[in-house]
Amino acid sequence: MDTPTISLTDSLPADIEADRLVIAVIPSGDGVQVAEPNIDDDHAEWLHHVITTLGVKAEKDSVRTIPSPTGWKTPSVVLVGIDSETPTAHQIRYAAGAAVREAGKKERIALALPGSGPLHTKAALEGALLGGYRYAGKKAEPSDSPWSELIVKGGLDQSDIDQAVASATAVWQVRDLVNTPPNKLYPSLFADTVTELFDGSDVSVEVWDDKRLAKEGCGGLLGVGGGSVRPPRMVALRYQPKDPVGHIALVGKGITFDSGGLSLKAPTAMIGMKYDMTGAATVTGVMRAIANSGSRIAVTGWLCLAENMPSGTAQRPGDVIEVRGGKTVEVLNTDAEGRLVLADGLQAASEERPDLIVDIATLTGAARQALGERYAALMGSDVARDVLSAAAERTGEMFWPFPLAEELRSGLDSDVADLANISTGNSLGGTMVAGLFLREFVGTPEHPSIAWAHLDVAGPANNSSGAYGFTPKGATGATTRALIDLVTTLDEDTFATLRQ
Repeated sequence: MDTPTISLTDSLPADIEADRLVIAVIPSGDGVQVAEPNIDDDHAEWLHHVITTLGVKAEKDSVRTIPSPTGWKTPSVVLVGIDSETPTAHQIRYAAGAAVREAGKKERIALALPGSGPLHTKAALEGALLGGYRYAGKKAEPSDSPWSELIVKGGLDQSDIDQAVASATAVWQVRDLVNTPPNKLYPSLFADTVTELFDGSDVSVEVWDDKRLAKEGCGGLLGVGGGSVRPPRMVALRYQPKDPVGHIALVGKGITFDSGGLSLKAPTAMIGMKYDMTGAATVTGVMRAIANSGSRIAVTGWLCLAENMPSGTAQRPGDVIEVRGGKTVEVLNTDAEGRLVLADGLQAASEERPDLIVDIATLTGAARQALGERYAALMGSDVARDVLSAAAERTGEMFWPFPLAEELRSGLDSDVADLANISTGNSLGGTMVAGLFLREFVGTPEHPSIAWAHLDVAGPANNSSGAYGFTPKGATGATTRALIDLVTTLDEDTFATLRQ
């Protein structure tokens, strides 16, 4: 999708020239009011009468479009609800997305939302860009971009504008990849797409095909991908600045379609399984955001790409595989495949001794059952969990910390391998069991202690209900902005703490 021209203005609402102007409605005593002080008394009274008559609410996702007051240069006003008299940047971002999403296709959209400084203005810009996303897709008539110009009231440095655009563009990239049909984005095509995407950028791309995977001992990817005629791939993306302050590795689950393998899913459960590569898509989006950012943090992205299919060459329940690093795994359920490909990726990442490893995966249905479709489950070592939580707080992302319950670890014991890929005889705590499994592959014998965090995005990766805020139905790009914040803002003191 094309990025619109972005303009800033300090004009009064009445003087802003656009097709639609977005202003906010906020609580006021027992009623509501327009959150824009620069409106003359007559027009303010008229607007108050309109919103009272129409029952416009100061609530999330309350959006109404009305004709502009007489004499205004914008023909239509979009009234968007915010449920606070003093909105935060997160609330501004949400409201801007909701308004632009509902505004429809207009050439020029302007936003005059409340806020006292660059933080709120940047949030309005970012929310509008996120809310304006459209998936062009494979339709006979692809969707056009919903705008040509986006006008935001307020002041911003060019660097803030660039950051907002980079963040939104990264989320668009994630949504595009995840929305792509699985017959159009299998492992080798995913690798080709990523190679083309980073051509000429500061990010280098290295692709491991199935022969290289065998040479490198990546039995998780080869085992999962063995049932498909489309072989697996591992893609390493590297951003390496001069004299980096630290090194972060991102490992993304990239199951381009998940049938469950021989542990076959029910037909209805396969619907939407193109979303099972969201982790790899998220890593791709984050790497795109930092590709030419000038960040002093080195970042390596590992995309673990495979198609999980049933066939005569598929792995069987009861098979024992050897993953990278030499540990053996008894595969008791071929539908618990994401953790197997991540095992290879976590080991490959660990061998380079980064200061922090974060893996992102649509890993367990249990996480979706526990947290719904808006929260990502967060697990890992204490310091890693803390820095991820802080990044989520700064960006308005929704992470929920889970413990790594040690009493569940014994369920992964196996009589014939180092561990099993599911807990035997107990289906409880599936999200935490998966986290305990992944922990086994973080670190190496020479360097066993590496800060690590695991994000289970099985819920928020895909919005199966109606759109809300800046989030469309379908692929959401959730967690991308928090990870961009993480890989661009950590300082030397934080890295020192992570290394302890």
